[in-house]
This record gives sequence, C-alpha cells and structure tokens, in this order.
Amino acid sequence: MKSAALDKFIHFLREELAIPSSSISLALRHQEESPNLLPMTLWQYGLISLEQLDRIFDWLETAQLTL
Repeated sequence: MKSAALDKFIHFLREELAIPSSSISLALRHQEESPNLLPMTLWQYGLISLEQLDRIFDWLETAQLTL
C-alpha cells in the first residue's frame, strides 16, 4: 500500500472505528509480507469485530483504495 493510502486507512481505523494505535501497530508488524491483508490481520488477531471488518471493506470500496 502506498504511504498516502496507508495514512488515510490508518486515520479511518483510529478515528471512525476507534481502534487503538497499539492494535494497528501489532497488525502492521504481522502483515509485512502482504500489506493488502491488513483488515484480515486485524480480524484474525481479534483486534476488530466482524462488523468492523465489514465497515472497513465498505470504506475501502467507497474510498477506492487498494491495500
């Protein structure tokens, strides 16, 4: 993911979904090889709910960002 797109995505996670920075950092460390899997990594580690995952995919589609 490009830096600007990643910054927008992280801002969304923090501001709209209130996901703690520590959770985002943990997910980022565990998905280094596949940055496009960040939403799934957050969900896999139990850092977001299924409803939040759905909101993330809706937001990504609306924002037309690809991870």
